[in-house]
Amino acid sequence: MSTNAFPTENLWQESGSSRIPFWAYTDESIYHQELEKLFYKNHWCYVGLEAEIPHPGDFKRTVIGERSVILSRDQEGQIHVIENVCAHRGMQFCRKRHGNTTEFVCPYHQWNYSLKGDLQGVPFRRGVKKDGEIQGGMPKDFNPKDHSLNKLKVAHRGGVVFASFDHDIESLDDYLGPEMLSYFDRLFDGRQLTILGYNRQRIPGNWKLMQENIKDPYHPGLLHTWFITYGLWRADNESKLRMDKHFRHAAMISKRGNAGVKSVEVTAGVTSFKDTMEIHDKRLIDIVQEDWWNGPTAVMMTIFPSVIFQQQVNSVSTRHIQPNGHGSFDFVWTHFGFAEDTPEMTQRRLIQANLFGPAGFVSADDGEVIELSQMGFEQKPAHQVLAQLGGTECGDTEHMVTETLIRGMYNYWRKVMEI
Repeated sequence: MSTNAFPTENLWQESGSSRIPFWAYTDESIYHQELEKLFYKNHWCYVGLEAEIPHPGDFKRTVIGERSVILSRDQEGQIHVIENVCAHRGMQFCRKRHGNTTEFVCPYHQWNYSLKGDLQGVPFRRGVKKDGEIQGGMPKDFNPKDHSLNKLKVAHRGGVVFASFDHDIESLDDYLGPEMLSYFDRLFDGRQLTILGYNRQRIPGNWKLMQENIKDPYHPGLLHTWFITYGLWRADNESKLRMDKHFRHAAMISKRGNAGVKSVEVTAGVTSFKDTMEIHDKRLIDIVQEDWWNGPTAVMMTIFPSVIFQQQVNSVSTRHIQPNGHGSFDFVWTHFGFAEDTPEMTQRRLIQANLFGPAGFVSADDGEVIELSQMGFEQKPAHQVLAQLGGTECGDTEHMVTETLIRGMYNYWRKVMEI
């Protein structure tokens, strides 16, 4: 551990990553180190989909960590990501969430920038002529090229855009690794994407808890009535878990089965299993096999640190994690489809999206348990999380009765955070 990085009481005394100290979720100094080491250096972060900025001049305001950035498409069709901080006096000049423009103008002093982030104009740069003399103005050696907006490194693949403040970062392909790329390309295979809508929520919990939640196959068949009753995600489904070589990214892969079926091993005593539950709108589970699935009916993919790519039957979306404090994060869902979808498939995707989002029949559970977990951590910061289902090591499995993906994430987290 670095000598001055964290308070001395925050030492991870044990080896491995199966017992996670509660202070990892509550300590303010650790949170600020996470922003620097995990969001602002050495990591690619998700910023959006190309389909969100389809036309020249389109832009979208979003964040990486806590830093406001703008995803834009210039008049030549090129994609850029720039920091939303004026080079003059530091104002966050862009307030619209989405829009179309020919330039960015800071309202404070009217400095204006191209969609690439280049400084184009400075009012009174040459001063004002009065009584035959030039008064004021910028210094003679002022060069607009030296005062561009902060430009991030950008990578896009399959219609998904990532960016990094670190221009020396490895390529996106290397960052994802071959195992994750195979599942990424399965979903984002070059087909044109269409935006169906957004959900936004603020969850009062540490941002890592959402990464953990989607790396945790233990809870879906226990917490979520929908998943176990209708066979969408059960421990006895055909499934497997995969990670990249660093254990930072992961994919949970499952094939639907056993809907409504009782099982001594899986459903006995499980209060969330409701074998007599019926739904009025059958379209919520009216699943149509799609060619690109290649078997799995659900793939939940976590790309560390900022995004989750979801395919739950016919509902597909991105989930963007946006930290705003050690005990809070914004969670933004972008539901999408494909340009080739029939009207019936688009309607199906929209209906099944009701399983997810802030008030979703499934995801509302996750938001609540994350909040209650954070409350427990704050109450008892000297305690530890126990993540030993399936052992204490990290590795791929052919089943879901394990917490290996969580252990893998903290194995990586400890190395990067030098704890």
